[in-house]
Amino acid sequence: MTRFDRITQIPGVMGGRPCIRGMRVTVGMVVRQIGAGHSIDRMLVDYPYLERDDVVQALRYAAWRSDDREIVPETAGSSAM
Repeated sequence: MTRFDRITQIPGVMGGRPCIRGMRVTVGMVVRQIGAGHSIDRMLVDYPYLERDDVVQALRYAAWRSDDREIVPETAGSSAM
């Protein structure tokens, strides 16, 4: 069983989305920053209240959740009408 001790889901915080240690920093925000090309070191400068383990665990949590269900991407050239 995977343990995520830095990821919290509190109904009154960010609409219950997964956050870092109860703060108003969502896992999704961390993933978007990394996806935009920001390094972990850059994130730690931009968000000094985060710790390296917070970012790493957020990425691990997102990877774990992505295996939760299968999403079939639309193939090139097809349209969703």
